[in-house]
Amino acid sequence: MGMGGGGGGGDGWDEEPGVSTVLSEINVTPFVDVMLVLLVIFMVTAPLMTQGVQVDLPRVSASNLEQMDEEPVVVTVNKAGQCFVLKTEFPCEELKDRLPAIYANRTDKSLFVRGDVDTSYGKLMEVLAAGRLAGILTVGLVTEPPTVEED
Repeated sequence: MGMGGGGGGGDGWDEEPGVSTVLSEINVTPFVDVMLVLLVIFMVTAPLMTQGVQVDLPRVSASNLEQMDEEPVVVTVNKAGQCFVLKTEFPCEELKDRLPAIYANRTDKSLFVRGDVDTSYGKLMEVLAAGRLAGILTVGLVTEPPTVEED
């Protein structure tokens, strides 16, 4: 009763002669390839994603703010007087009820307001008053840098 000399490294009990064993190792090369492709896609598309609603921001020269730990809360007011938090639209009168809920679990108590050039002053004051009632400590008005006109 001889044991066959076929490779395999097992003791021969559960192997049939002439049948090779299946390796159960995971080939990670396709996984790494897919992850690298996804990384490139996210790196290319991330700068293209803009936040909020399209508004015509005032153009002034100012310095950029420091990078924050948390994503800032941005309220957008378009020229029709509609309010948006991110891309969700709701009446500006509801800001005084919604902002305290947004800031309940946040450490950063700052608000950024994106107001269209044609937005009424009174509508922006409603947003700022709602922010004050929500306990916001710092308000920033978002602008765009001035365009350089060539002669």
